[in-house]
Amino acid sequence: MLRYDFEESIGYWIGMAAHAMQRALRAELRPHGITYRQWQVLAWLALEGPLSQAELAERMLLEPATLVSVLGRMERHGWIRRAGCSDDRRKRLVLPTPRARKVWEKGVACARRVRARAAQQLTPRELAQLKELLGRVRASLEAELTIKETIR
Repeated sequence: MLRYDFEESIGYWIGMAAHAMQRALRAELRPHGITYRQWQVLAWLALEGPLSQAELAERMLLEPATLVSVLGRMERHGWIRRAGCSDDRRKRLVLPTPRARKVWEKGVACARRVRARAAQQLTPRELAQLKELLGRVRASLEAELTIKETIR
């Protein structure tokens, strides 16, 4: 029998909460004809601006080949376009089109509803504390990765 004390793992609780958030967002997006992955693409483009396909795949934790099919569907819908990069001809940048605005606005409304449901049992102070604590967990892990990457 494989044993592990999952309930004592920060990663377990973060992962389970993230999974529940993704499932809830998928359910909210579905009636609007938007997939979770399509939403992720638009979210990363809104957050960081145009990104290469490789950069998007990395941020979304997807294999580049998997992302290509998502982008293909989005391109057929007229939500994104792919363009060459002037700095590197091998790169293909992903850019939102004007048609993406309505899709984005619907997705934002869905995300806000999910966010409100997720926080409904938390006081404003608890929510602020949760964000602060998760920020510290992230900073600790990123600092460790930076040290290990520097050593290599």
